[in-house]
Amino acid sequence: MAVIVIAGGGIGGLATALAVAAGGHRAVVLERADRFAEIGAGIQLAPNGLDALDALGVGAEVRGSAVHMDELRFMDGVTGEHVTSLELTADYRRRFAGPYVVVHRAELHQVLLDACLAAESVDLVAGATVTGYEQDERGATVALADGRRITGAAVIGADGIHSAIRRQLVADGEPRVSGITVYRAVIPMERVPDRLRFARSVVWWAGPGCHFVHYPIAGGRYLNLAASSDDGSTEAFAGVPVRKERVRREFTALGAAPRELLELGDDWKTWMLVDRDPVLQWTEGRVALLGDAAHPMLHYAAQGACQALEDAVVLGALLEGTTNSAIPGRLTAYVRLRRERTARIQRIARDSTRLWHPAGAAATARNAMLAALSPEQLRDHVAWMHGFRVAQPGKEVAA
Repeated sequence: MAVIVIAGGGIGGLATALAVAAGGHRAVVLERADRFAEIGAGIQLAPNGLDALDALGVGAEVRGSAVHMDELRFMDGVTGEHVTSLELTADYRRRFAGPYVVVHRAELHQVLLDACLAAESVDLVAGATVTGYEQDERGATVALADGRRITGAAVIGADGIHSAIRRQLVADGEPRVSGITVYRAVIPMERVPDRLRFARSVVWWAGPGCHFVHYPIAGGRYLNLAASSDDGSTEAFAGVPVRKERVRREFTALGAAPRELLELGDDWKTWMLVDRDPVLQWTEGRVALLGDAAHPMLHYAAQGACQALEDAVVLGALLEGTTNSAIPGRLTAYVRLRRERTARIQRIARDSTRLWHPAGAAATARNAMLAALSPEQLRDHVAWMHGFRVAQPGKEVAA
């Protein structure tokens, strides 16, 4: 049994702990906060993410608490036109062997945390801020801010977009500022008029230089609101409270229905969206990156959590039963299996604003193009993402 040290106690770090523990190793998870918890609101999970959760042994529990979606609904946010929908019911679920669900981030994190707490070979260490690492031919050691040092056979950096492990391993500086500001709020569903609830839909309202997404979370008790503005801001910030007047002012280009929903939001907070360019190498000897530390992406492909979960399962499978001396080679294989897929999703998420944010004639042309696609063509478009089966890396559900 090898000890695998994991920097980061978020969704990716806990999933990795479960995966390596299932493979016969001991996982030590280091979380910088004084307790293991998750903030944020909704997460969308396509069948590929649920497949990874099944492999980790918690898929059924997540399905039970999630809201199962019937459609991804694309609306012209100016005219109110329903342009198209990717139906997520019988044909979708049959083709991709599972539903498309949304869940509160904290609920997903709690399911993973409970599974880690129940696992004898997972150690959870809070209040442990990782600052860097060193390694030799026998093992890898992380340094903590308080002077402690923890050694294992490998170190996995699952410590997010500002990863200390990445800062040393890749040395590519600060994340890229996208120039897109996102405004988030959560409101009780009871406050939403029936005609605007879309109780089993992820709804996009696309407008000039902006768009607005909403969907139900927490078993349908709340509506998660996320509105994005391509405002060209150049500085990173996160979780900054803003007044409703600013949100109202930022999205005046949208029509009456989306603005009515935005008006319901209170306690708005705002983030500058950041990501990084894909890199070919995110491993060095006995150290590797995972999730947002490896391939941070804008949330517009709704695949960030899914990709971290896939990473964890692939890594766990490669490390299962391995000897200490073989670990560097297995980490190299892990990156080789994951980098092309994750880089493609990073690029698609970044480029997606070309679809969401056109104005005038360009928006009209976009609507016509999307409306002309058949249900089967829409499913074809997402098959390589949603149909991926992590238990068989590189394979997808047949078209």
